[in-house]
This record gives sequence, C-alpha cells and structure tokens, in this order.
Amino acid sequence: MRPAPWKVGELARWTGVSVRTLHYYDEIGLLRPAQTTEAGYRLYTEGDVIRLQQVRSLRNLGFSLAEIKNLLARPEVSPGEVLRMQIAHLKEQIALQQRLCERLEALAGRWGEAGSISTGELLQLIEVTNMMDKYYTPEQSEELRQRREQIGDERIKQSETDWQELMDQVRAEMEKGTDPASETVQALARRWDGLIQEFTGGNPGIAQSLGRMWKEEPAIVGMATGPVRELMAYIDKARAAGRAS
Repeated sequence: MRPAPWKVGELARWTGVSVRTLHYYDEIGLLRPAQTTEAGYRLYTEGDVIRLQQVRSLRNLGFSLAEIKNLLARPEVSPGEVLRMQIAHLKEQIALQQRLCERLEALAGRWGEAGSISTGELLQLIEVTNMMDKYYTPEQSEELRQRREQIGDERIKQSETDWQELMDQVRAEMEKGTDPASETVQALARRWDGLIQEFTGGNPGIAQSLGRMWKEEPAIVGMATGPVRELMAYIDKARAAGRAS
C-alpha cells in the first residue's frame, strides 16, 4: 500500500467499499475527498480514511446515512468515540450469541437425555432467532429479554390469552361494521395499546420493530399475519378517530 493520497479505485480495493458507494458518499456530502486533481479525479487522504471508518462503523450500528452525517458534524463524536460505540455494540452481539448458544446447549442436553426433541421446538427456535436478528437491534433484543424476566412466565402466558381474546373482540366489531370512532372500539384500541406497552416497556423503537415484523412477515410462530394486519388497520383507524376527537 503506497502513501496517500489515493485514487477512488485504490481506496475501494483496499477497504472493500465499492467505487459506486464512495461516489455516492461524495454526492451527499458524507465523505468528500480532501483533494482532487486538475482533471477532476478524487484523491483521498488519511483523514478521509478515518472518516470512512466512522461512517462504516456507524452504518453497522444501524444509523441511516442522514443520521451519520448529523452525528459526525458534532465535535464530541470523535473517531475514538465511534470506536467505543462499535466495541459496545459488538460486546452486546457477543452476549446475545452467548445466550442463543445456551438455549441450543439446553436443547442438545434434552436431546441427549430423551433421544429427540420436538420438530416444533426446533422450527420455532429457528424462526424466532431469524426474526429477532432481522427486526430488532441487539439493544432491543436485550431489553426484551429483560422485560420477559421482569414480567415472568405466568404473566406472559396470561398475556397470550389476553391477546387472543382481544383480537377476537376486535374482529367481531370489525365484521359487524362498528365505527372505529365508537366508544366500544376506542376501548378495545386502548387495551391493544396497553398490551403493546406491557410487551415493549414503552420503548417506541421496539414497538416500531414489532409492528414492522407483523406487517412484513407472512407468519409468526405458525400464525398467519394477514388476518392480524386487518385488525391492526382497524385499530389504526380507531387511534386516528381518537386523536381527531
């Protein structure tokens, strides 16, 4: 690797970040090369590489490009601070992987004792693991784990029953054509939001991730999400009517 400055193709080759991505970062003002030649070629310096590392680290943490641009404009967000953020994120991922490993070890132990475990347990483990990785950040997954411990298994089982009863009641009103603005549906919407609040602990990010999962997945733990989405749309109308009143 020769000394700086480097052309865009060289930087792309050494970092694994595509030329197209580097050009885009330049276009949006996220990473503008410190130098350009008379012919207009981009030339990147060591300072540019430091900023690129910050951009990629923050992107890995889940920040949007607009959020990264705003963050890097703050004097307190130094390269060292970004590194510390990434280290903390990696430690959280390691901890989550450790807990998943413990769950797998428990299943393996039961397999050793009984000679088998149910296919349903394995399928649900695979499904839930994939969905947690896809929709929740490591921080949100950890917060949900702590919420589960706080609430306890007994309340969790009761909440599953509460959800089923509530969805049955919402569907009944929807099929009757009850106005979402009616007090009956407004009360159901408040109960719906209360159960979400209990699950998420009031974290709006977790609530958003939860909603996105139900809107995008065709099924969750064997339950088709299409009918649930219809109920969610009906509850959304009730919320809107409540805000307008």
